[in-house]
Amino acid sequence: MNPLLICLVPLLHPVIAQGQAVPPPEKRIVFLGDSITQDGRYIQMIEAALVAQFPSDKKTIIPLGLASETVSGLTEPGHAGGAFPRPDLHERLDRVLDQAKPELVVACYGMNDGIYYPLGAERKKAFQEGMIKLHDKVVAKGARIIHITPPVFDPLPIKNHVLPAGLDKYERPFEGYNAVLDDYAKWLIGMGAEKKWTVIDLHFPMNEALAQRRKKNPSFTFSPDGVHPTPEGQAFIARVLAQTWGLKLKADGSPDHRQGNVILELIQKKQAALGPAWLSAVGHLRPGIARGLPVEQAEEQAAVLDNVARNLAANKAK
Repeated sequence: MNPLLICLVPLLHPVIAQGQAVPPPEKRIVFLGDSITQDGRYIQMIEAALVAQFPSDKKTIIPLGLASETVSGLTEPGHAGGAFPRPDLHERLDRVLDQAKPELVVACYGMNDGIYYPLGAERKKAFQEGMIKLHDKVVAKGARIIHITPPVFDPLPIKNHVLPAGLDKYERPFEGYNAVLDDYAKWLIGMGAEKKWTVIDLHFPMNEALAQRRKKNPSFTFSPDGVHPTPEGQAFIARVLAQTWGLKLKADGSPDHRQGNVILELIQKKQAALGPAWLSAVGHLRPGIARGLPVEQAEEQAAVLDNVARNLAANKAK
């Protein structure tokens, strides 16, 4: 195993090394991130595991990931064919905090923040400053924040679509972009050590898992387009969080419960109502996203699904 990963275990969660990993105590949790988070599957898996293991401990989980978003405020020239610039988290962050009122924010950024260029000092500074601003705003509201290092960028499945180093302009992704994410992840990990930020490292375990699986299957990938994880990739993200929080997930991301698949399906339906509703209520500048229900209506639907899932979880008879 990469020695860097070994030294990170106490950083990810202070009690993991003692076998006492536990879910966060907060009752109201907002997930922020880009399209990988808006996809929502890893959040659904985590909530399903929480319900399956702790059916009487009700938490409100609000998925508020937004496709194309950055924490850095950067956008590449001609993003989305020139249709729109990348949305900036900070355009909506105050509204998220004021309206959703989280006690805990879980944030996963970085994939879009280097705008698929080689590592550059100005882009790196924009990412760092944006992340510090996010952290400070959440803390100023009296909430806690957990940072997740970005997933892996995989150039192999798009090898005919990436560009080499040394160009002035990148209309397609830089082939070595994952090294940029390595750098961003190491900086976040460093902030955990230096500033006592809570950081869950997803990036380096995902790098390691990808390398191990390629030994058996050289064409294996978590992300066929280089960026967006498959269901297996989303399950990997969920299992990293689950390990940190002492949750039990099967390989496919479903809870380790006799009714695990049904519980997951109910939570998927629940978040499918809540995510669009909250995105619409908070507002954003990303075109192409359908409006959700009014939050009150979505929450009514979610409550019914949640109750059914918790009743199933509480019935552990074989």
